[in-house]
Amino acid sequence: RLNVLANILGKTYRDIFTEFEGKVFGLDGFAGDVKYHLGFSSDKEARNGRRVHLSLTPNPSHLEAVNPVVEGISRAKIEHRYEGNSSQLVPILIHGDASIAGQGIIYEVLQMSQLRGYGTGGTVHLVINNQVGFTTDYIDGRSSTYCTDVAKTTLSPVFHVNADDIEAVVYVTQLALEFRQQFKRDVFVDILGYRRHGHNEADEPRFTQPTLYKAIANHPNPLEVYSKEVIESGRLQATQVKEVEVEFKQFLNDRFQESLQQTNANVTSFLEGEWAGIRLALPEDFDESPETGVTRETLHRLTDRICDLPEELAFFPKIRKLYADRHKMIYDNDRIDWGMAETLAYATMLDEGKPVRLSGQDVARGTFSHRHSVIAAEDDTKYTPLNNLSKEQAPFSVYNSLLSEYGVLGFEFGYAFATSFGLTIWEAQFGDFANGAQIIIDQFICCAETKWQRMNGLTLLLPHGFEGQGSEHSSARIERFLELCADYNIQVVNCTTPANLFHALRRQLDREFRKPLIIFTPKSLLRHPMAKSPANLFMGDSQFKRIL
Repeated sequence: RLNVLANILGKTYRDIFTEFEGKVFGLDGFAGDVKYHLGFSSDKEARNGRRVHLSLTPNPSHLEAVNPVVEGISRAKIEHRYEGNSSQLVPILIHGDASIAGQGIIYEVLQMSQLRGYGTGGTVHLVINNQVGFTTDYIDGRSSTYCTDVAKTTLSPVFHVNADDIEAVVYVTQLALEFRQQFKRDVFVDILGYRRHGHNEADEPRFTQPTLYKAIANHPNPLEVYSKEVIESGRLQATQVKEVEVEFKQFLNDRFQESLQQTNANVTSFLEGEWAGIRLALPEDFDESPETGVTRETLHRLTDRICDLPEELAFFPKIRKLYADRHKMIYDNDRIDWGMAETLAYATMLDEGKPVRLSGQDVARGTFSHRHSVIAAEDDTKYTPLNNLSKEQAPFSVYNSLLSEYGVLGFEFGYAFATSFGLTIWEAQFGDFANGAQIIIDQFICCAETKWQRMNGLTLLLPHGFEGQGSEHSSARIERFLELCADYNIQVVNCTTPANLFHALRRQLDREFRKPLIIFTPKSLLRHPMAKSPANLFMGDSQFKRIL
């Protein structure tokens, strides 16, 4: 990873050496991370003179956990920066042989690759195959013949290449990229090599693989292998190769001496480009919520558009009644329920030009049949009221996900990671099931800003309530999320009225900063006659109430 940072993305050797020296990062509230977890981005000039933006996503120690995050970032950029043209952006995932065979997230991400709501036009997978995982021999690390056999899931091609044959590695990587660009599918390059040293700086591999490491000790390194090849082929003289090596070692030493003069490790601000205008939050920002009410005219206009179902489509009678009842909530009853309040929150944001993305298991209808954001006619024609508000509105994207928590929540975190101007939401089918994605919650959502100085406005909807459905469908583990709160890192909310939900959602985009939001949503309260709000609580100077 340090090699990629330095030689591909162009992070300076001085900055990397400064981190090796243990210099602290010169920002308050920024804890930093180990040097090979940090992300980086840069613009590089290609041989044809065009500028190419490169971005390395920060990752935790949990192997392969960053994969769905990269896919979510890629999807967001493809949609918002490149108008849906996936040829303009290529996701690249670098795996180890042990982790690609052992981590289930690999399968989840592969299954997402061709889905309507999650595809990115194919991913290039580079496998650094060391034939060992920490101290575990490959024979104990998988049942399949190849570590890349999971690629058969999506019929993705795999190129196996000798890591010592540098030009062959370059050739098949170019071939893999051309395949991806042509067919918009995943492709794998299995680079069969070895790990010369231990798993980390302090590891002694001869404790566990003595025979292998005797062979490695006597094997020439890639520089020696390639130097011999270019000298014997006459492309370079031995003296020229030596000059390059001496010059580079001197270059490294000069950068190291520069690093000793640095007071702090360098941090590159991400608050530019699409994040311009967003600032870091202050403790006093949480003393009071902004006013997030709308005008009566806006509420009426959007309600009219939401509830105006096309006459030419034959909908199930209960659907027409549901939307007619929603219309009456605004005009006649003045009692807005949970489903309508949520719909109005999205509608008002879309009307303001702010896109909304909602993803999760069965979210289009809603597990408890309360949302009905996408409705089906009798001929299976799908109609989305929130995408028919006006020609000028922002898009509303709602996707029923594959039956996955870990992969999908990671994807949505990545999508929000790359999107400061829209609302990204993941809903668990039941709040209990969020723990299937605990790695994303613990290692990304709750600490990305502290570790990596990267904000995220992802919203989680976790249905919660002890309502006779048994221990497996009752708890969203409120106590766990409260324990994860520290230094204003996440917002944890338990709404009991539709109006408060409306303001909690709108508040996410009305502040000058972004923070993850965890909402414990009800089940029985979705239709409870006492859990309804009057329209005036959605209008004027109304706002989110911390305590009711």
